[in-house]
Amino acid sequence: MTQPAPPRLREMRWWDIDPVLGLERDLFPEDAWSRGMFWSELAHSRGPEATRCYLVAESADGRVVGYAGLAAAGDLADVQTIAVARDHQGTGLGARLLTELLRAATAFECHEVMLECRVDNLPAQKLYERFGFTPIGFRRGYYQPGNVDALVMRLTTEPGSGSAAGSASVQGTDIND
Repeated sequence: MTQPAPPRLREMRWWDIDPVLGLERDLFPEDAWSRGMFWSELAHSRGPEATRCYLVAESADGRVVGYAGLAAAGDLADVQTIAVARDHQGTGLGARLLTELLRAATAFECHEVMLECRVDNLPAQKLYERFGFTPIGFRRGYYQPGNVDALVMRLTTEPGSGSAAGSASVQGTDIND
């Protein structure tokens, strides 16, 4: 029996918003992003002044099974979101998406990457720690309306290293491995 092909990662476009919203509502029912939030992010993801990178993971049958986004400002990047469909969790797809966001941070010439993670999302925290992120604080009541705290994490690279994807486990991973 052959294994199904791993999901293909590609740039998120406006026509992906509806399937992404479906995943968003399933995975984050209390604090799902709105259509307008995704439109706003995508508006800054193309052209010479782009400051965002948004990706989707598409299964062999064309279904969006994950997505991720990053914002950059100066030498600082922020992971805006990473989500993986329930039936693809535990397959390494989250790591593939994060790898590509870190590559985007490098392309934006960022030397520091920040993110917020729900304090009750231990699998995500472990993923980020595997990539070298370290906890630096909390944002109390960050996720609304559930009033859930966020753990703030940071990945810093040495100045001049040229890579926000600083861990060896990240480097050398192909987008469609």
